[in-house]
Amino acid sequence: MGHHHHHNHDAPIKNIRIAFFLNIGFTILEIIGGFYTNSMAILSDALHDLGDSLSLGIAWYFQKVSTKGRDSKFSYGYRRFSLLGAIVNGLVLVAGSVFILSEAIPRLLNPQMPETTGMIILSVFGILVNGFAVHRLQQGHSHNEEMLSLHLLEDVLGWAAVLIASIVMKFVDWPWLDPLLSILISFWLLYNVYKNLRKSLRIILQAIPHGLDIGMVQNELEGLQGVREVHDMHIWSLDGEYHVLTAHMVVREEMSAGERITLKETARKLIKDKGIDHSTLELESPEEDCHLQDC
Repeated sequence: MGHHHHHNHDAPIKNIRIAFFLNIGFTILEIIGGFYTNSMAILSDALHDLGDSLSLGIAWYFQKVSTKGRDSKFSYGYRRFSLLGAIVNGLVLVAGSVFILSEAIPRLLNPQMPETTGMIILSVFGILVNGFAVHRLQQGHSHNEEMLSLHLLEDVLGWAAVLIASIVMKFVDWPWLDPLLSILISFWLLYNVYKNLRKSLRIILQAIPHGLDIGMVQNELEGLQGVREVHDMHIWSLDGEYHVLTAHMVVREEMSAGERITLKETARKLIKDKGIDHSTLELESPEEDCHLQDC
């Protein structure tokens, strides 16, 4: 089997840890500021951020678990646990968006004017804090970080909406502006959560990784000298980054042991160049009856 471990496992954990402490600290500040400004928008966002903090804590735990190597329980290791964190966070985001909509729609029908100066100060601070956390998470490549960056990007956009609405409401009597922007942001978020959940579920269902053409890989392997046929090929991903391939290769009957070793090395290099990290190749003679040949 080919083993290639070039991924930095510590970076996602560090990014999520920083985002967690930023978010929980700002949530406490939001609760205090929400009561001070008498703003339901800020208090509801504080509740939403408390849910985000819970999601970040869960994601932090699952990301740490995902770095564990293989053992007697999980022969491929724990990489897929990071996907579990992404799915949990996606579901929390859906619940949070539904909650925001349930609060924003009645406020749109019966708007109330909050204390706008305090809202402006809190919203600027919220954009800076959450924007920095988003920047850290977007430097990563895991689905867990991608889903979490959506959490905090929603908060950045939410605070931008609060900032715009509070500035406008300071000069114009438009209290309906805040809930309207919240509704639009919630629908945008639900669309992006749907896309990311679909991506995570495709990985769990062992779909072929995006950007890989299994037919092309099979044709290139069959084009190697000494290979007659390739069958029972499977390509999937453990976590969206670490890809796995298994295949049966029918080779010339007269191929020597040394030629078989060379062929395997060549095939593994070809597979590695396709971005596939782990490969298992079984070489078969033409007279062997493989019951998986039609798979």
